[in-house]
Amino acid sequence: YALVAALALAGAVAGAFVSVLWLILLWPALALAIVAFAYAGAGARVFQKAADGSISLASRVLLLLYRLGARINAWIWTRKLPPHVAIADGVFLGRFPTAAEGDAFGTVIDLAGELERPRGVTCRWTAVAMVDLLPPSPEAQAQAVAAIEDARSHGTVLVCCALGFQRSAGVVAEWLVTSGRSPTPAQAHKRLAASGRPVHLRIAADEPA
Repeated sequence: YALVAALALAGAVAGAFVSVLWLILLWPALALAIVAFAYAGAGARVFQKAADGSISLASRVLLLLYRLGARINAWIWTRKLPPHVAIADGVFLGRFPTAAEGDAFGTVIDLAGELERPRGVTCRWTAVAMVDLLPPSPEAQAQAVAAIEDARSHGTVLVCCALGFQRSAGVVAEWLVTSGRSPTPAQAHKRLAASGRPVHLRIAADEPA
C-alpha cells in the first residue's frame, strides 16, 4: 500500500506540470497512505469505524476508492460461494453481507474494519474492527468471541469479515473452543473446513488434532 501510495503521489506531482487534473491522484495516494499506516501499526482505528458499524464522514470520503476496491475484491473471491454457512447452534460464518442478507439474522458481528455497515440494515449490528491479514489484538478477539455468545440470545448470528475466510473464521473457531463445542483449535478448524467455507487459520504444528 505504501509503495502504490508513493507512486500515485509521484504521478500527481509530475503530472501537475502538464495538467492540474493529475492532482486527482492525490486522493488515492492519501487513501492508500492511510491504509498503509494501519498495517504499520496504527491498526483498525484509522478506518474510524464505530461499534454500530458506521464510519465518520471524513473516512467515508477519504477512503471511498479504497472501500470500492475492497468490495470488488470481496466479490471476486466469493462470487461462486454461498454468502454464509451454518456452523453450530444458530451461528453462521460468511462474507460481508448486503442489507437484505444481514436482516435475515438476529445479529451481525462485523469484523471488517475497512467496510461500512450497509445502508438500510435493521438487524442488530456489532462491529469489532480488525485489519485484514493481521492478527487481531487479544482484547479484540475476546470481545468478538464474547459478542457471539451474547448475540445468541437475540436469535441467529452471522459472524463476518470481508471474505469470511480469516478474521471471522478465527473468531468463530475460538468461540467453538471456548464454548466447549470443539476440544481443540485444530478440531475447530476441521469443523469450519467441513462447512465448505474456505478458511485460513494458523494452527500450531504441535497442536493436537
